[in-house]
Amino acid sequence: MTKELAIKSNAFKHNERIPVKYTGWGDDISPELTITNISSSAKSIAIIMDDLSHPISLMFGRPYNHWLIWNIPVQNVIPEDISHGEYVKELKGAVQGVGYGKHRYRGPKPPKFLRGAHRYRYHIYILDCVLELEPTAKKSELIDAMKSHILQEGYIDGLYQNK
Repeated sequence: MTKELAIKSNAFKHNERIPVKYTGWGDDISPELTITNISSSAKSIAIIMDDLSHPISLMFGRPYNHWLIWNIPVQNVIPEDISHGEYVKELKGAVQGVGYGKHRYRGPKPPKFLRGAHRYRYHIYILDCVLELEPTAKKSELIDAMKSHILQEGYIDGLYQNK
């Protein structure tokens, strides 16, 4: 039996504030993520990062997507500050799809007029394959491609609120 996937970050704790550095109001870089208990059958990792509190999410019943990346080699630490672009050289060609209109991490950046805290979910998927999916893919296409290949999944939530 596979152990439960555990996700942590050295940038913030689960359900705690995401530092400005990792937001669109700061350096807008991805935080380091640590993954433990990865299945020995794993072939790749995918990450979907969403704003669960965005007004669009609440109106249409689906999270507002900020980041998509897949075909990350199996590893316990996803480094901070993943480079921009469709293919990520430092992650052996991992692919970044279209999230927030870009091929890159786009951190929390709730509209200035919104004062309440937003919940951001970094959802990690451990897959039994490397996906054959073009970088033009959006979240729904990534989810469809992963459906029968998810060995494990877990997440860490962070909060961000405009001052």
